[in-house]
Amino acid sequence: MRVVVVAGGDRDLDAVPAEWGDALVIGADSGVDRAHELGLRVDVAIGDFDSISAEGLQRAEAAGARIERHPSEKDQTDLELALGEARRLGATDLLVLGAGGGRLDHLMGNLLLLASPAYAPCRIRARAGAGRAQVVRGGEPSTTLDAQVGELVTLLAVGGTASGITTRGLLYALNGESLAPGTSRGVSNVVKSTPATVELEDGTLLAVFPGR
Repeated sequence: MRVVVVAGGDRDLDAVPAEWGDALVIGADSGVDRAHELGLRVDVAIGDFDSISAEGLQRAEAAGARIERHPSEKDQTDLELALGEARRLGATDLLVLGAGGGRLDHLMGNLLLLASPAYAPCRIRARAGAGRAQVVRGGEPSTTLDAQVGELVTLLAVGGTASGITTRGLLYALNGESLAPGTSRGVSNVVKSTPATVELEDGTLLAVFPGR
């Protein structure tokens, strides 16, 4: 089941890829407004709604969206609430738009959130401004990177050492090797051929495409 989660913050959101056209759409607070800007019909609006426009919320409700309102003093961000709802609905593939959040702390927190074991059953891609990211988890079949030849890609270990990493189609190959959090070895690799793939035995990687 494909689910698009739209977060608030990023203004330069691209069009949703055509293959996601039939996905269920969850808007996280002002992500509802962003979804409307992208021409998306929102199925679920969730958050404390401290930043959504009144018009955006009314439009979503009038179109039949389910409204999930949460208190402003809460332990989870609106994006985390939206991801939890996506999992509850049975999502297997997630596309997160606006993951940058417009602030450095939001960007870092959001990317770490996507790599959480809580979402391990999902294949996750995210867009943050001009950049993109994919989550690659250990013990799964190789992950095909959504990338073009010549594109920069950085591999970052999250939550501990990622081991048994094997890449195909990247200029600087890894063959059964490890990356630990805090190392820069995985920074600024290059896609040499497609399909480019990453596989690892254990741990979690973020494949980050910085874009222009």
